[in-house]
Amino acid sequence: MDKYYETQTMELKEKYTDSIVKEIVSFLNSDGGTLIVGIKDDGTVVGVDKLDETLRKISDVITTQIEPNPQDEITTEVRFDEKKALIVLNISKGGRNIYCQKKYGFSSNGCTIRVGTTCKEMTSEQIKIRYEQNFIDNEYMLKKRSSMADLSFRELKIYYAEKGYHILDDSSFEKNLNLKNQNGEYNLLGELLADRNNIPLIFVKFHGINKASISETSDFGYGCLLTSYTKIKNRLIAENICISDTTVRPRVDKYLYDIDCVNEAVLNSLVHNDWTITEPQISMFSDRIEVLSHGGLPNGMTKKQFFEGISKPRNATLMRIFLSMGLVEHTGHGIPTIVEHYGEEAFEIETNYIKCTIKFDKDVMDKLNRIIVSEINTVQNETLKPSEEKVLKAILSNPDDTALRIAEKIGLSQRTVERALTRLQQVGRIERIGNKRDGRWIVIK
Repeated sequence: MDKYYETQTMELKEKYTDSIVKEIVSFLNSDGGTLIVGIKDDGTVVGVDKLDETLRKISDVITTQIEPNPQDEITTEVRFDEKKALIVLNISKGGRNIYCQKKYGFSSNGCTIRVGTTCKEMTSEQIKIRYEQNFIDNEYMLKKRSSMADLSFRELKIYYAEKGYHILDDSSFEKNLNLKNQNGEYNLLGELLADRNNIPLIFVKFHGINKASISETSDFGYGCLLTSYTKIKNRLIAENICISDTTVRPRVDKYLYDIDCVNEAVLNSLVHNDWTITEPQISMFSDRIEVLSHGGLPNGMTKKQFFEGISKPRNATLMRIFLSMGLVEHTGHGIPTIVEHYGEEAFEIETNYIKCTIKFDKDVMDKLNRIIVSEINTVQNETLKPSEEKVLKAILSNPDDTALRIAEKIGLSQRTVERALTRLQQVGRIERIGNKRDGRWIVIK
């Protein structure tokens, strides 16, 4: 075999080091190339000693440390030269045209390109241009292969049938909606709309105004996106507390938040999200709702156009499906509606994400807090039952005891103790810290 030497498209490594991720990213962001482990810079073949371990490390780099996932662009093989094992990575030019090391993100440290035989950091302007012009591809979700090979679309067909569309055979239906790529494989769009998929869509409630403590997590994903959207919308409607003023006529109803604005924010996050990165995030705090979508502004769109409501969908085919179902409109009124109610400051727009923050109505929050305080005071002033007093004393003695252990100590049934614990929590006398098995009780008053 000819002597090895480094070039624009050839990188030699004597052994595996963590810098390999930087070199892979550089090839992906350039014209591709070959990386060989087991050869010194001067071309001397030394081989790879711990072959299986090194292969596992390289596989981990490819699958977990680079964004977006470049598995389709890289093949790995083992060759032998001078009876010594070499690991050869054949890296194609990235289909997304800009890749980064996950730990650094789309920054100069994270985005590198191959220049001669070295890796050079991209400038912020280079990253911005590539991201805006190349990273966002309206048709990419139609090209990207689904992570699942066997998909069904029963729910999607029901939606179309209910709208009066004539449903053809499976092949024609899938072709008309572009659910397969040019190779005849189901694509990312197909996966999003399938009855079952691997894509979560999580709604998270937090205690307070930050993410320090999670109150509740609900996952509406892993199924047809249209159904997931409907479930999220219904949940947000249910969360929208109404305070009525009956002292005036007609009665005045005030809601915690404008449901139309929240709905528009969610719809925009679904239709305009870059699903090749990850799913949107919907978070509810004690004072606001945050809806975050990935990918920044669509290619070629300015902030001015965004706030004016000019429609330029990132995922044009997905947008057409939502239009067919009557869920969105071409009028582009969604963003202006949110801006009218909450101002442009409701949006945080970065190169790789857009976050919409819907703040809660202060009057509703104040009235709600007064009601809660009043209810707490009412129940706290109630006299405790003898059994509840006994349970409270037992907790003061040993806050780590379970309901069963407390029952054994004070001579009551476990069911009676459990009822007492529930009421003591309701009236604000005790709190549970941790889970049922490893947690403990705290006496408040």
